[in-house]
Amino acid sequence: MKTNQLSIDAEVTGKETLRYTPTGVPVQEIMLAHRSRQMEYGIDRQVDFELSAIAFGDVAEKLNKVALHNVLHCSGFLTRRWRTGITLALHISHFELLDRLEFSDLTKR
Repeated sequence: MKTNQLSIDAEVTGKETLRYTPTGVPVQEIMLAHRSRQMEYGIDRQVDFELSAIAFGDVAEKLNKVALHNVLHCSGFLTRRWRTGITLALHISHFELLDRLEFSDLTKR
């Protein structure tokens, strides 16, 4: 298997303090919330979930500057959050800050 890519628009709902690995690589962990409507088998479905995410290096430093409740378009890959766990985390390799007004439907509660 080769393909493991995820692209998602989501609100930053939680953010840890920027930290560094023992070798000095910056690490930023965040929590993302996604809300949208998706078509499934011809039925309009409400989708609502939270996802842990992590970034390393330059991406982590840039992500550290993003304020809570901003909406991002993130791309990266999924892997286990912890080496021996079963929960998943998005490893962000690229992100863009989106206009919050354009994506207000993502952040309504």
